[in-house]
Amino acid sequence: MGEIVGAAIVSHHPGLFQEESFRIKMGAGTDSDLIAGFGRLRQRIESMKPDVLVIFDTHWFTTGFHLVDGGEKYEGTYISDEMPWYLYGQNYSYRGAPDLADLCQLVGEERNVAVKAVHEPTLPRHYPTINVVNKVCRGERVMTVGNCQTCKTKHFLEMGAIVGEAIRRSHYRAVLLASGALSHKFNDLDWVQKNPRIYHPDNISDPKNVQSDMEALDLLRQGRHDTILGRFAEYRAIPWEGWGGHYLQMIGALGAESCRAKGEMLSAYENGRGTGNIHVWFDVTGDRKAEAA
Repeated sequence: MGEIVGAAIVSHHPGLFQEESFRIKMGAGTDSDLIAGFGRLRQRIESMKPDVLVIFDTHWFTTGFHLVDGGEKYEGTYISDEMPWYLYGQNYSYRGAPDLADLCQLVGEERNVAVKAVHEPTLPRHYPTINVVNKVCRGERVMTVGNCQTCKTKHFLEMGAIVGEAIRRSHYRAVLLASGALSHKFNDLDWVQKNPRIYHPDNISDPKNVQSDMEALDLLRQGRHDTILGRFAEYRAIPWEGWGGHYLQMIGALGAESCRAKGEMLSAYENGRGTGNIHVWFDVTGDRKAEAA
C-alpha cells in the first residue's frame, strides 16, 4: 500500500534560473532566498525517502479532462517560449510513473470523473515541472498533473482526492509538490520598481495581495486548510496562480477540509514580477499522528 509522506507549495518562477551574478545584482547584493529554499526543501524530501514526486503544474493547461503524464521517461532540453532569452538550455532526464498515472485514470473512471493518463514521451514539458525537477529531484520518479482550465474549486479538490486514492493503491511513497505562486497578478510592462531589492514584497503588484498572502500563510502555519478552502473564492479572484489548482489538488489528496498539516516556511516570501512566491513544507506524517492521538 502506498502513502503520501510529504507535501509542499513550491515556487518555480523563472527569475530563479537566471545567472547567479545577475540574481545577486537584482537582489541588491543578495541572492533570492528561494534558491537556498530549494536546498531546504530537498532536505525535507530526502528525510521522507519517497519513490515518486507528484507535481501539480500550474502551466499545463488542459481543457475538458484532468490529465496526468504517463510516460516511462522524459528527457530533452527545455527552452521557454515566454522568456527564451534566459530560460533556455535546461537539460532534463527523469523517469515517469506510468503505473501511477494509470491508477489515477482508473480511480477517475470509478468515480465518473474525466481523467486521462497520457502515455507519450514527447508530451511537451512546462517549466513549473522542469524547474522544480532540476532543483529538487535526485532520482525519484516524477508524475505531473495538469491544471484543467474548465475546473471550479470543487473539481480541483475532486481530482486531488483521486490522486490521493491512486497513491494509496500503489506501492509508492509519494511527495506532492504544488508548483506555483500564491497571488499571481503581474506588474505592468512599464512598472517602476519600489524597492532596490527586486525580490522584496514591496515590488509585488498590489499591497492588498501581499496582505492576503500573509493571511493565507498564517493559516497554512496553523494547518487551517478548512478556513482557506472556505475563503477560496477570494483567492481565486486575486487570482492565485492557475486559479489555485496546484494547492487545491495537493490539499484534496490530503483530505481537503479535514487536513490539519501545518506549513513550515522554507524560504522568505518574495516578489516574482509582481507575484507572491514562497516554499512551504507540510508535515503530513505529523498530521496523521495527531489524528491517531
